[in-house]
Amino acid sequence: MARENGRKLIASNKKARHDYTILKTYEAGIVLAGTEVKSLREGRVSLVDAFAQERDGEIMLYGLHIAEYGYGTWTNHAPRRTRKLLLNRVEIARILEKLRDGGITLVPLSMYFANGWAKVELGLAKGKKSYDKRQALAERDANREIARELGRRLKGRTAAR
Repeated sequence: MARENGRKLIASNKKARHDYTILKTYEAGIVLAGTEVKSLREGRVSLVDAFAQERDGEIMLYGLHIAEYGYGTWTNHAPRRTRKLLLNRVEIARILEKLRDGGITLVPLSMYFANGWAKVELGLAKGKKSYDKRQALAERDANREIARELGRRLKGRTAAR
């Protein structure tokens, strides 16, 4: 079977982008069992409660839910097991240095296949206050309204008000 090319999105964590300000992103590989990969190819994964932390000098992913593979036998995996992330030593050192400063966490933003390999996009994130979230929503609505009005003007129609 030929290896797939390009990038195929499996799941994204929209709640993380709403709840956190993303400072920097990293791409990491992930250690998986065979049935986990098959379940990922079916798109049966949830990043909602997932987070990453350091353990024994390595970055581990906690709370990631990969549903059991439907056709798996006794070799099936545990859905919420801790999974090791694959990063360079230099990247791990940089991430740990930023995490030790405090107030910053490491959250998975998306999961995808890149050239057949399962990857996780991690983000160094700082929590948003509730007024920051409201401000972001208001800004997005304003930008949407501006784009809508600009589209009407480009089409030659004026706003019906």
